[in-house]
Amino acid sequence: MQLGRMFRKFYVRDGQEVILRTPRWQDLDNLMELINSLVDEKAQIARTQKVTKEEEAEWMPKMLANLEKDQLFFLVAEVDQKLVASSDIHILSGDEKHVGVLGIVVKTGFRGLGIGTEMMKTLIEQATTLGLKVLTLQVFATNKHAIHVYEKVGFARARDLWTTSLELCWLLNKEIPRSAWLRTG
Repeated sequence: MQLGRMFRKFYVRDGQEVILRTPRWQDLDNLMELINSLVDEKAQIARTQKVTKEEEAEWMPKMLANLEKDQLFFLVAEVDQKLVASSDIHILSGDEKHVGVLGIVVKTGFRGLGIGTEMMKTLIEQATTLGLKVLTLQVFATNKHAIHVYEKVGFARARDLWTTSLELCWLLNKEIPRSAWLRTG
């Protein structure tokens, strides 16, 4: 996948223009700021510690190399040249190479505008082109807004999971319709 490739441009409810695209090298600081802002607000994400510049600089080349080799798909949402959301599909291997594990985060102030829904639709489209047959994700059971978005795009609750701190999470799955993956090969 080409770095910086634009997938969608749209306007959200408040009139702001949003660009959905793959990341590029220049996004290092923006990606770090995005994840650290979520840590600061104690958002319902798995990460609780801020990312350092060194950690981000170590992670970024690996992620971009895997993106270029179609071993994962990564999408960012840009508003006014700032990243306000990111999402990815990690493709499993071996007997599970038909399964993609999704992750998505949206910065506070940009939730409830439709950005997450548009990102999820784009992820599902890309999963089809990558030949995936099942998508899965985990969400904290208390994250009602995210659950609403996931259900809106076709995910269904598969089972309950418990974190090490005994917080309830749900595993949600979405099957890619057979007709879609037959078209891709």
